[in-house]
Amino acid sequence: MTDKLGAGDQFPSLSLTIQDGSTVALPEDISTPYAIVLFYRGHW
Repeated sequence: MTDKLGAGDQFPSLSLTIQDGSTVALPEDISTPYAIVLFYRGHW
């Protein structure tokens, strides 16, 4: 388990496979200086 991010911390690189099978790389694929990323647990 890693530590929580604090104010001003760099967001770690993270690669996610989304529902359509494509991949999103965070934070590289975000084109704005600020973003909100929501994670839903999906269907059980």
